[in-house]
Amino acid sequence: MSGLYTNGNTTHRFGNTAVLAVQTADASRVVTSDAFDEALADTYRRVGLRPGLLERLAGIRERRWWAEGVTFVDGAAEAGAKAVSESGVDPAAIGLMVNTSVSRRYLEPSTAVAVHHALGLPRSCQNFDVTNACLGFVNGMELAAAMIESGMVEYALVVNGEDARPVQERTVERLNGPGTVSKDVIAQFATLTLGSGAVAMVLGRADRHPEGHRLVASVSRAGTEHHELCTGDNDLMRTDLKGLLDAGLQLSQDMWAEAAGEVDWAAGMDRYVVHQVSKVHTQAMCDRFAIDPALVPTTFPTRGNLGPASVPYTLAGQQDSLADGDRVLLMGIGSGLNVSCLELAW
Repeated sequence: MSGLYTNGNTTHRFGNTAVLAVQTADASRVVTSDAFDEALADTYRRVGLRPGLLERLAGIRERRWWAEGVTFVDGAAEAGAKAVSESGVDPAAIGLMVNTSVSRRYLEPSTAVAVHHALGLPRSCQNFDVTNACLGFVNGMELAAAMIESGMVEYALVVNGEDARPVQERTVERLNGPGTVSKDVIAQFATLTLGSGAVAMVLGRADRHPEGHRLVASVSRAGTEHHELCTGDNDLMRTDLKGLLDAGLQLSQDMWAEAAGEVDWAAGMDRYVVHQVSKVHTQAMCDRFAIDPALVPTTFPTRGNLGPASVPYTLAGQQDSLADGDRVLLMGIGSGLNVSCLELAW
């Protein structure tokens, strides 16, 4: 069965794709929010802000940085190798590798080529980047599934490696400058919530892998009038925190309502894996969609916002607690704005 598109190609039902493995690679250096408070103590005093904002408001106690000499490409390759090994798939049979990371060293070539090389994937494996802020991995899953179901490839590997260190080091240095005022700290606050880590997922045909976890349906919506609420590069990221939260929640609610005739998500899921931003964002999502917080696992307190890696990273941590047949909803919001939900039948 091939996919069925409705509602202007924004709702898609998958017929024959399954997740075969999802694995992570942790960055090893723990960086606490207290450490950022200490580094910015003089600036906080001068501009009249209290320390503890990261843990008190965002609920983030710590995040990770890669060890010296280890890159986000190394992390993505490590996660990819673990996922391929767990899946039991012969690497020679992987026809697609999609890298979805925001982090990148060069404008060209793609980050995907470095990960492909590090993994030793075959020359026959097509590889490229798909970037869409924090929604990239979910989009990579959708694209991989479409190529599997069309017969273009048998197996696909989606990878992501993120490195928060460069932009966080530059942000601390900049905020400690003499011209910093409180609004600068607030505008760059979200930068300090980021974390480093990696994750990878192998997908294949469900009819050949009954042990896999089937992709059921996905729904996406765009609110690109909000594309300037969060902008960033390797040096500076500025975010309208309230504006981004409000617009993201409204776009998600509109998507949910418009898709109600195509999917029955309002009936309830066994697990909701939401993009990991902060405790404020998570609570707001639960309130807006009447979701039981006990069904929403969190990784942000100890890993921060891993960007597009956060949804699959959180999913990976839930594998042992999920039972066959559980309905799992991946819920992503990417600055820009774009939102997507993707249901898995575990």
